[in-house]
Amino acid sequence: MKLLENKVAIVTGATRGIGKGIAELFADQGADVIFTYVSSDEKAKALEHDLLAKGVRARGYKFDVADYKMCETIVADIVKEFERIDIVVNNAGITRDTLLMRMSEEQWDEVMTTNLKSVFNMTKAVQSTMLKQRSGSIINMSSVVGVKGNAGQSNYAASKAGILGFTKSVALELGSRNIRSNAIAPGFIETEMTGALDEAMVQTWRDAIPLKRGGTADDVANLALFLASDMSAYITGQVINVDGGMLT
Repeated sequence: MKLLENKVAIVTGATRGIGKGIAELFADQGADVIFTYVSSDEKAKALEHDLLAKGVRARGYKFDVADYKMCETIVADIVKEFERIDIVVNNAGITRDTLLMRMSEEQWDEVMTTNLKSVFNMTKAVQSTMLKQRSGSIINMSSVVGVKGNAGQSNYAASKAGILGFTKSVALELGSRNIRSNAIAPGFIETEMTGALDEAMVQTWRDAIPLKRGGTADDVANLALFLASDMSAYITGQVINVDGGMLT
């Protein structure tokens, strides 16, 4: 028996990195996977093809999860086609890094809207379906930066810290209906984005981590799988770091 057999999952921002890793692992474990993306049609088609090849239903939706009305509309379409929603992974996010003295209002608003408002939008949109089912797992992607802060990332850190407060509040509101809400706080995860960075700098970061390596998308996806599955049926309102001991 696969861990997510007969479950329907939504993963936002899933055409690369952590989101892609989660979508693929969920499909491997039997979930039908709906994913969102905003730019690359080519990557989305490739991911949809790969997911379908795993023997599950899959569908990519191109839209901005920062758009409240679109979230409502798309979720209604998903419920009509897939009949239920068991898991939501709020993973979509961006960075606009700069020191506060140089940060524009637009850079602040863009990060807060994409990273934090999108979590409200999608959670609000799926809430009624999960309440009717009396079950569901909401998984919100935060960051160790949201836990400890980081110079040059006040907008990103604020958005990711906001996710933590939201996650815990939703856990308290929806726990009586068997709907769980947890957050994952990844540390230094090596993805396509970090591949473009200076190797010497990246090695310095690795050396500062107790496990002496950067994390992988699979490291994060494995925790998301646990939180999505019935194995974590008594876990809600938690923030779990996936950081190789960075914040120890």
